[in-house]
Amino acid sequence: MKLSVIIPTYEREEVLLDTIESLQRLMTPEFELLVIDQTLNHAVTIESRLNSLAEQGAIRWVRLPQPSIPMAMNRGILEAKGEIVLFLDDDIIPHEDLLQAHQQAHQQADLVAGQVLQPGEKSLTLQPGEPFRFTSNIPRQITEFMGGNFSIKRTVAIALGGFDENFIGAAYRYEAEFAHRYCQKYGLITYEPKALIHHLRVERGGTRSYGHHLRTAQPAHAVGAYYYLLKSKPNGWLWQILWRPLRSIRTKHHITHPWWIFPTLIAEARGLSLAIHKISQGPSYPIVFR
Repeated sequence: MKLSVIIPTYEREEVLLDTIESLQRLMTPEFELLVIDQTLNHAVTIESRLNSLAEQGAIRWVRLPQPSIPMAMNRGILEAKGEIVLFLDDDIIPHEDLLQAHQQAHQQADLVAGQVLQPGEKSLTLQPGEPFRFTSNIPRQITEFMGGNFSIKRTVAIALGGFDENFIGAAYRYEAEFAHRYCQKYGLITYEPKALIHHLRVERGGTRSYGHHLRTAQPAHAVGAYYYLLKSKPNGWLWQILWRPLRSIRTKHHITHPWWIFPTLIAEARGLSLAIHKISQGPSYPIVFR
């Protein structure tokens, strides 16, 4: 099965080129690489290099006029030519077996979640009864995935309507909502630790463009959390909604910086209000209408 590698990117420069170049070393003719770029203006040298890669056919460079994580991912699904679409973050170092591991896992799975190591983390063998983490080196069946390293059969993604574009701002919990819909219809998600990336967590760009959730009155993070709970209704969803505002200020940051308590509570209230409004409008799955 042909695999389309899709990199949604926003406000990333040199690290995006590094990610592309590291993936190119793994590419063979059965793979294609799409860059779904939401950055309005790159540095001149970066723009030139991306243009050159596109002209050479090394990447397919798709530009979008405004940032939206689910919109970029939906566009990637529609543009992809492969039977499998693999979504990766734009600030990663891929393991040499990444692409083949995803491809092989799809012989028996529709959605595959890969291993994600954050800076300073190592692969671990979890003990019996220990909560699952994406650092685990043991394959298993799970109920969620991380948006920076997962693959899905394109027909399955389309059948689910793609990603809900009601997740705005940082689009927090958009993966959980998609995973909830997938598991309801198709069953559990396959976790394949051989499909490994090292996530660099670059400070500039990506979801970090929306600021730190502990230091803002903006609802860019909170709205997604409330929308997911109201829409998917996981176990204990109502209690989680009631508890979330208090939990959001019970942090070390707020103990040492109490002047951020009020702005954080404002962000939570605005996020809940926006989420309720979007729930009243219904989900946004534009991919099913194309």
